[in-house]
Amino acid sequence: MNPGSESVTERIPAEQRLIGAHMPTAGGLYKSLAGGSEIGCTAVQLFTCSPRQWFHSALKQPDVEAFLQAKKDTGITFTAAHDSYLINLAAPSEEILSKSQRAFRSELDRADALQINWLVTHMGAHLDQGEDEALDRLAESLRTILKETDEAGVTTGIALETTAGQGTGLGWRFEQLGRILQAAGPHPRLGVCLDTCHIFVAGYDLRTPDAYEETWDQFERHIGRDVLKLIHANDAKKGLGSRVDRHEHIGQGEIGEAGFRLLMQDTRLQHVPVIVETPDSDTMHEVNVAALRKYAEVDA
Repeated sequence: MNPGSESVTERIPAEQRLIGAHMPTAGGLYKSLAGGSEIGCTAVQLFTCSPRQWFHSALKQPDVEAFLQAKKDTGITFTAAHDSYLINLAAPSEEILSKSQRAFRSELDRADALQINWLVTHMGAHLDQGEDEALDRLAESLRTILKETDEAGVTTGIALETTAGQGTGLGWRFEQLGRILQAAGPHPRLGVCLDTCHIFVAGYDLRTPDAYEETWDQFERHIGRDVLKLIHANDAKKGLGSRVDRHEHIGQGEIGEAGFRLLMQDTRLQHVPVIVETPDSDTMHEVNVAALRKYAEVDA
């Protein structure tokens, strides 16, 4: 029996699954959707602005309209955005914390204008100034931002991404995410994005049925599958527990084909959109998306 097959009576056909990639936006944000559709994506993630800058000019209405029209033209209904790498909603510096909160609110507003479902963010870093204190700052940042954007009518959700555990980054243990969700919520616009490479190098195995089930048991115990809003499917260049974030093509890294077959055959997760963020997007995103869709087939 496939993991989770006992909990769902009807399997979603592989061709109908929400599977896609983080797509480039050169030439316009709408290009991410057009390019995604060309390579078989039914879901797309993008940057709505440069991930290496703090602030950006407001979206122009023609750009918004072109993006929304591309959603209609391609039939891609699920979209996610990823925020700037500079943002640290747990920063110990008041200046950087305030700057991060303003930048994140701006990104959330941009995503909402584009009718994007979820804005993915890393949980920040404590920078050797205390993990507990950093988690408290993160929870307070999220509470404030959720309250302000609720009042403003924003519908785009915030998805906290599991991380690899490099440096002083937060979010590499399921317990940390569970603590933040409890402190900041529950809230319908607050969820989790699970990255397969990140959790693997953080020490959560996916390669055998027993290891796979143990990882999801821990996820359910500390977080809960009900708040899982999307999955980043990336193989790992480095080994289990290495805490080194290096993505590899699907089935070609340390997780391997078996782990991704378990993931894509798990009927408990078949409603969750799956996005690849693998290297060589121009040549390999189509290959990696096709591999995931193949693994989702009943006889894969």
